Amino acid sequence: TWISAFFFIFFFASVSPGAESSCSKGCDLALGSYYVWPGSNLSFITQQVRSQILTDENDIISYNKDQTISRDYVQSTTRINIPFPCDCLEDGYLGHMFRYEINRGDTYKTIAETYYSNLTTVELLRKFNGDTIPASGTLNVAVNCSCGNSEVSKLYGLFITWPLRPEDTLESIASNEKLDAGLLQRYNPGVNFSQGSGLVYIPGKDQNGIYVPMESSSRAGLSGGVIAGISIGVVAGLLLLAASIYFGYFRKKMAETKLISQEFQEFTVEEEKGYGGPTGITVDKSVEFSYEELATATNNFSLANKIGQGGFGAVYYAELRGEKAAIKKMDMQATREFLAELKVLTNVHHLNLVRLIGYCTENSLFLVYEYIDNGNLSQHLRGTGRDPLPWSTRVQIALDSARGLEYIHEHTVPVYIHRDIKSANILIDNSFHGKVADFGLTKLAEVGNSSLPTGHLVGTFGYMPPEYAQYGDVSPKVDVYAFGVVLFELISAKEAIVKTTQSDADSKGLVAMFHGVLNQPAPTEDLRKLVDPRLGDDYPIDSVLKMAQLAKACTQENPQLRPTMRSIVVALMTLHSSTADDWDVGALYNNPNLMNLMSGR
Repeated sequence: TWISAFFFIFFFASVSPGAESSCSKGCDLALGSYYVWPGSNLSFITQQVRSQILTDENDIISYNKDQTISRDYVQSTTRINIPFPCDCLEDGYLGHMFRYEINRGDTYKTIAETYYSNLTTVELLRKFNGDTIPASGTLNVAVNCSCGNSEVSKLYGLFITWPLRPEDTLESIASNEKLDAGLLQRYNPGVNFSQGSGLVYIPGKDQNGIYVPMESSSRAGLSGGVIAGISIGVVAGLLLLAASIYFGYFRKKMAETKLISQEFQEFTVEEEKGYGGPTGITVDKSVEFSYEELATATNNFSLANKIGQGGFGAVYYAELRGEKAAIKKMDMQATREFLAELKVLTNVHHLNLVRLIGYCTENSLFLVYEYIDNGNLSQHLRGTGRDPLPWSTRVQIALDSARGLEYIHEHTVPVYIHRDIKSANILIDNSFHGKVADFGLTKLAEVGNSSLPTGHLVGTFGYMPPEYAQYGDVSPKVDVYAFGVVLFELISAKEAIVKTTQSDADSKGLVAMFHGVLNQPAPTEDLRKLVDPRLGDDYPIDSVLKMAQLAKACTQENPQLRPTMRSIVVALMTLHSSTADDWDVGALYNNPNLMNLMSGR
C-alpha cells in the first residue's frame, strides 16, 4: 500500500544506486550500455537481451536515435543502449534475469565478456547457475541496474548500467554523455572510473531523448533495515503524512489528465473559430474511449497484443466496436507529441493518411488508429519472408505517399510539416496502397511562411536535409528532402545510411550514393547496380531513371531548388500512367515551365 510504502521510504536510508542495494521494488525501465564487439550485429544482440520490453531490433533502435544504427547495420567498437526492466532479484539485488540458450563450447567467461558485453560477470553467472556450466539448456544471466537515488537527485529516474572499459575515465564519460562529473561520482561513491572494469550507473535518456525524473512513489534503490521502538505517536504521524502523499499523488495525476483534456478542448475551439473553411476539410471530433475499454480490447495491454514500438510509445492490436484498430500507448511526458498528432488527424482526412479513430487520456495517453495489417514500406523493402514489391507497385506507393504529403502541405488550413517522413512511417494496406503515418513530430506552418523558427532537432538520421541538420530550419522542403530519400529506397531497397565495407566501420548516405551516379554523363549502367537485386531484370530502366532524377531534385542541397509536393505528385502521376514514356527525363531540367513548377515558383 501507499501508506506502508511511505513508512519504508521515511526510515530506510538511500544508498548508491548499484546492485548491492537491498530493494523492495524495482522500476519499469533501465538501460544497459552494450559494447558492440566486432562481428556482432543487431539481430545477435537482440537475441541475447530479449525481455518483455525488448522484443525485436526496433526496440533497440528507438533508444539509439542519435546513432547510425539499423536492423542491418550497427557500428562495431561503439556502445548502444539496450532497454530492460529493473526488478528485485533474490538477496535484494536490483537487476533483470535474462535467459541464455547454451551452445556447445560456451564458457562463463565468453558469455559474460562477449555475448553480454560485461553487463554481467562470471561470478554472477556462477551464483545463479552453479560453478559448472551445463552442457545444454538455458542459463540465468543477471544484469544489475538502478532506479535512482533521491538523496543525490530526484531529476533522474532512468539509469544506464555502464561496464567500464580501459579507455573510460570519469571526465570522458561525463563529456560524452553531457553530464556533470560530480553528479556521476555522487551516484557512484568511491568508484574509480579509470579502473578499466566493473559497473557504474549513470543517468540515461528515454526514447524521446529526455531525462526521466524519479517517480514520487518509487522505492527502488533503497536499502532495507530493521525498524524498532517506533512510538504510536510517530506511527500515527506517518500514517497521516502518507495519506497526504497518497491523495496528493492522485490529485496530481487527475490534474495532468484534466490539463490534457483542457488543451484538447481549447484546440478544438480554435479549430472551429479560425481553421475552418478550406475545401476538403471536415471538423470531425474523434471518439473518446475509456481506459477500461482499451484495456479490455488489448487483454490489458498484453505482450501478445503488442505489434510495434515507436519513438513515443508501444502499439497494440485491438478490436474496438467492431473495427480492427491499432492503439498507441504514450507516456504522459509525450504530451506535445500526443497533441500534435491529435490536432492533425482530428481535422485532416485523406485516403493516403492513416485514419485516427479516437483517443483516451486516462492513466496514460492513447491514440487509436485504423489497423493497417500489411506492415510498413521498410518491412516490404528489407524484411525477410516477403515477396519483392514489383516496380509498378513501388511507383504506386510513391504516388500515394506524395498525395498524402501534398494534402497536408497545400490543401489544409493551417498547413503542416510532418518532419519524420521515412519508409517505416509509410504503411501498406492490403491493396498495396500507401498511407502516411506517425504525425507525432508534425509542426504547424503559418500560411505564407516558407520556414519556421529554429527549434529542437527531431526526426531520423539519414532523412534530414542539410539546412535542418545544421541550423534547425524547418519548412515543407524538409519533407520533400525526406521523401526523395524514400524514392531512393524504393529503387534500391537500401537503408538511408548504407554500410559500404564489411568492417562495419564505414557508412555512406543513400543520397550521396545516388547523386554520385546521377551526376555522370551516362548514368544508366551504374544506376542498374543500385537497383534492388530482388527485382532481377523485371523493371523498366527508363522508369527507374526518371524516379531517380525526381529523387535527386527532391534532395538538392539548396531547399529553394527542391520541387513542391504538388509538382512531385504531377511527375509521379505521369510516371504511373500508361503514357509514362512521354515524360522526358531531360525536361526535368531543360523545360523552363516544368522547372518553375518543380521549384514551386
